[in-house]
Amino acid sequence: MERVNLKDFNYKELENWVKEKGWQKFRAKQIAKWIYNKKVSSYDEMTNLSKDIRRYLKENTEFESLKLVSFEKSKIDGSIKFLWKLKDGNTIESVFIPERDHNTICISTQVGCAVGCTFCYTTKDGLIRNLTTAEIIDQYLQVQRFVGLENRISNVVYMGMGEPLANYENVKKSVQIFTDKNMLDLSNRKITISSSGILAQINRMFEDKDFPQVRLAVSLNASDQKVRERIMPISKTNTLEDLMDTLNNLPFKTGYRIMLEYVLIKNVNDTEEDAKKLIKLIGNNKKRYKVNLIPFNPFEESGYERPDENRVERFQKILWNANISAFVRWSKGKDISAACGQLRKKEINNLIRLG
Repeated sequence: MERVNLKDFNYKELENWVKEKGWQKFRAKQIAKWIYNKKVSSYDEMTNLSKDIRRYLKENTEFESLKLVSFEKSKIDGSIKFLWKLKDGNTIESVFIPERDHNTICISTQVGCAVGCTFCYTTKDGLIRNLTTAEIIDQYLQVQRFVGLENRISNVVYMGMGEPLANYENVKKSVQIFTDKNMLDLSNRKITISSSGILAQINRMFEDKDFPQVRLAVSLNASDQKVRERIMPISKTNTLEDLMDTLNNLPFKTGYRIMLEYVLIKNVNDTEEDAKKLIKLIGNNKKRYKVNLIPFNPFEESGYERPDENRVERFQKILWNANISAFVRWSKGKDISAACGQLRKKEINNLIRLG
């Protein structure tokens, strides 16, 4: 019989599972507190549970869904890239990003990716499978234990391997766990889901009353339909015009802004004309968006180059002069291939193991 992983449950499901076992309802809160608040690494540490309950949990449930294979720490900015092995032997990566006033984790949602963006290393393997809710949550919990509870991770970005909204149900449940006051209790405003722009799933997310409203980032990367089709094949079926129409009409609270992510690739989408087209694309909806300019992070076989700083700054200035909030994100972890677009499934045999 396959073991249950309690991190696959949101709080309501955990309560129901506890009830099915014939245990008192408050046991769900105790278990959740040990896993998500205390962030323990074994059932033996759950000392306010009876020995019988602990024994049952050990014999019938799975505690960890990931095994740490290796990690690399950036000498430039202190970012740490983690390589995890899953139960089926597949691997994923996630990144801890220390900032001056907070800490962020970049998590993966799939093994590989089917979207096929030509500037992203993850897509080279295609899609292998979706991650479970537990595999998503375990990235956060294990990294938090690794860096120490005193270095609290307050921000989560779904910007690792995979298209989050193509793994809708498991991502939704993981967001519920991140934001539930009985579980990880993170602020909705400090969680960002990045999507390549799957229109049906974006609409579904905003219409779903059970999906906590978190920040949305959309990987735009071009202000011209033909260019976007070339670098993002998904644009053939989810066109730029339809994408912007969808984003312009999403229902959300006043003050909420969508982040438009724009990877700047030399001589592909980084000209003054591209910037002017982006201004036209945003039109009268300037208060609805922030533009996040990301200079391309090179990897083998991409065939692309990063524009120089002057070209990046000129693109940004054109947007600012049009009263569009535009910021440049110089990616962290470049020296350890942990920057935006550089994460990919690794072969364990070619890596140095821990322990």
